[in-house]
Amino acid sequence: MKKNKSSITQDKLKAELDSEMLYLKLPFMNEHYKSLADEAATNHRSHIEYLEQLIQGEADQRRDRATKRRICAAHFPVIKTHDSFRWTWPKTINRLQVQNLFRLNFINDNSNVIFLGGVGLGKTHLATALGHTACLSGYHVLFATAIDVINSLSAAKAAQRLQGELKKYIKPSLLILDELGYLPIDKAGADLLFQVISHRYERCSLIITSNRAFKEWPKIFNNDSTLTSAILDRLLHHAETVVIEGKSYRMKDRIES
Repeated sequence: MKKNKSSITQDKLKAELDSEMLYLKLPFMNEHYKSLADEAATNHRSHIEYLEQLIQGEADQRRDRATKRRICAAHFPVIKTHDSFRWTWPKTINRLQVQNLFRLNFINDNSNVIFLGGVGLGKTHLATALGHTACLSGYHVLFATAIDVINSLSAAKAAQRLQGELKKYIKPSLLILDELGYLPIDKAGADLLFQVISHRYERCSLIITSNRAFKEWPKIFNNDSTLTSAILDRLLHHAETVVIEGKSYRMKDRIES
């Protein structure tokens, strides 16, 4: 059965419309414009209401894709959230202080957050949860251990591309430096880490987790008290310190047995 002229015209218009929407990168509109048009006609919606629904769907889908890209680019080891944190486990933690951090005002203020406490108390969990919340709120985040940052900068310096590698750690709105103090850092490594902290000072935010109190930080940085003072001066000028005390959650089964 032959198609009439009107059907051929409609098919041609649809093909042209599909092509143009693909060119403009409007996948939601391309997939839903026909079904939403039928729904609008059935429910007697105006052209403006139909267009608003199409545009809203496209915008929501685009925001979702951007959020997924930010989370992927952050390189979180695992996804952690505020809701999954076991508040009852640490012996000491200022819950109201931590919950207030999830408002993310510290990022807007270019301030820092430092989590101090022993192993297995949730420092990395909270740091990651803050980073994940920041991604959902539109901020660019990068997660890395302190040693991984030093190793990548050391390799870049040896290859004479240090400035380019530094930008990777300077550019994000929020940089999470995990496990500072778990392994010793030599003079060269401490100098490289200082460059990252110095470049971000009063420009972008840092979250640092460490198992050592501030008075022990010279031991982290090769017993260089001058460099340690310079690092702490920049970190603590605009910072909130969260101290967590208690026994390791990862060891709880052995502790309770």
